[in-house]
Amino acid sequence: MDITAFEKTLRARRAEIVGDLARIEDALDDTPPKDWEDRASERQGDEVLEALGHAEQAELTRIDAALDRIAKGIYGTCLKCGDPIAEARLKAVPTAPLCATCAAG
Repeated sequence: MDITAFEKTLRARRAEIVGDLARIEDALDDTPPKDWEDRASERQGDEVLEALGHAEQAELTRIDAALDRIAKGIYGTCLKCGDPIAEARLKAVPTAPLCATCAAG
């Protein structure tokens, strides 16, 4: 298994998320419009941005945990049972900390 390729993928996705989070934060910091109807519409948009930000923050946490496992030399090993995680699973979910059997149970 080419762990370097997984690390490259994880780091690229991490950089993308960090950029997205910066744009979301910038958009949320905009001064609200004075018109009440516009403000209500913008608030709905802000709620969507906040939800996206929370989802991306959670993904960032999973990516950082996977990069930490790479640094420790345990990436690709199930944290629950210690068996190898199938490469196909890691290709589908590069942040997977558990093998398919443990994840299902």
